[in-house]
Amino acid sequence: MVQLSKVDRTASPPDIHIPREYNAAHDLIERNLSAGRGAKIAYIDDGGEYSYDELAKRVNRFANVLTSLGVHREERVLLCLLDTIDFPAAFLGSIKAGVIPIATNTLLTPADYQYMLRDSGAVALVVSKQLWPQFKDIVKDVPTVKHIVVAGGAGIDGTRDFGELMSAAATRFQTADTTCDAPCFWLYSSGSTGKPKGTVHIHSSLINTAELYAIPIVGIGEADVVFSAAKLFFAYGLGNGLTFPLAVGATTILMAERPTPEAVFKRLRQHRPSIFYCVPTLYAAMLAHPDCPDRGELHLRRCTSAGEALPEEIGKQWSARFGVDILDGIGSTEMLHIFLSNQSGEVRYGTTGKPVPGYEVRLVGDDGKPVGVGEVGELQIHGPSSAVYYWNNIEKTRATFQGPWTRSGDKYMMSEDGYFIYAGRSDDMLKVGGIYVSPAEVESALVTHESVLEAAVVGREDEEKLIKPAAYVVLKPGRNASAALAEELQKYVKSRLAPYKYPRWIEFIDELPKTATGKIQRFKLRAAQK
Repeated sequence: MVQLSKVDRTASPPDIHIPREYNAAHDLIERNLSAGRGAKIAYIDDGGEYSYDELAKRVNRFANVLTSLGVHREERVLLCLLDTIDFPAAFLGSIKAGVIPIATNTLLTPADYQYMLRDSGAVALVVSKQLWPQFKDIVKDVPTVKHIVVAGGAGIDGTRDFGELMSAAATRFQTADTTCDAPCFWLYSSGSTGKPKGTVHIHSSLINTAELYAIPIVGIGEADVVFSAAKLFFAYGLGNGLTFPLAVGATTILMAERPTPEAVFKRLRQHRPSIFYCVPTLYAAMLAHPDCPDRGELHLRRCTSAGEALPEEIGKQWSARFGVDILDGIGSTEMLHIFLSNQSGEVRYGTTGKPVPGYEVRLVGDDGKPVGVGEVGELQIHGPSSAVYYWNNIEKTRATFQGPWTRSGDKYMMSEDGYFIYAGRSDDMLKVGGIYVSPAEVESALVTHESVLEAAVVGREDEEKLIKPAAYVVLKPGRNASAALAEELQKYVKSRLAPYKYPRWIEFIDELPKTATGKIQRFKLRAAQK
């Protein structure tokens, strides 16, 4: 199996030569072995350290496990695994065997998993022992599932044990003769606007994100130790913790538990990673936490953010505390990773930066025509990591993937000097008095108040059936909700934005509804008002 040939970095964007005969897993593993990195540590998880040689053997073992179970080329395997060494072994082992892994998030309900199993027609399920309770009552009702493998769970409910199967499998495997354009893996969309969709990516997509974003924008290299609070099942986390470090031979820290501030602080202090990938909600929670580290305790040289727009104030606070800018960007499940980003030395908080070289973006109005500078339009992307379709959903496929362009569903405007400013999701935009109001703009104003941790803004009808902004606010620890504070926040927004944009209603809540990847589910807030 041929791996990726040398990249010409004298071109802009990089000229990436991907041969027709190509297997993504083979490339990501063999490039490190051929470079003499076999003894170098590839992963450190809660159970130990694993060299690139050990990772290669585990990948081959899992490919042989699938073969021994009778799983065939292009059949689907649903993975619901915590962030341990088992995830890259199963994910890459599936790809090496020509089997399609479906990485699913670990925080869903049994009904969600049953939907994904049925929708995908998966023939096998690989699940962490801790997550098995979410599956044990629903898999019997999914006739396509023939094999159930539990990681860390010998003898559970008649399932197969991951560790036993791996121990019995050979450490050599002949890579499946896949092509660069063949289906490689799926990710289910996060469901921020409703039912998740099976998003199909091809073999070349993984390495394209590394070559276009991680290496030139993040500046990742072999000497880096990386840690992603965003989990591997998340498109953002998959690049951060798997594709990017394996593309250059870096070392990756994996954390099985949920990314609370306390859990993240522990890894940042213990392992002192040089690159930290995070999401806006967690950055805010970390800065507000009483145990937030001092600058000297950490060893960060690069931080990134995605998932939702990073509030300007949070970016500035982080930079002031740690001396490291956050490179805020936007990616999507459909585009696999970040295609629009701030860049080192050119960070402008309150914006999502400029297009990543190798991607084209455009803003179009409701009529499908380009909008002018300073005008709000829908963001559309043309780039080599786009998914090819949604499984079992031709209507959504045709609506999203239009020729070379992928519709993001996000509203943006561009400044005179080319920076892109987030204006909210297409279905979140409000029209107040005939003028569009971006919920993101109002939210960004609210979170600069000293009492506010998070905020979400949606539309609500007033007594005259006119739409006005309504804000749901999560306060920082130790702050108390009151009518006086609500009135103070309204005045505060008026002082920072055009008066018609202020929230007519403010409700204090304990937490905002979010997807497992941290995106605010504003449709749930809207539905709760009806």
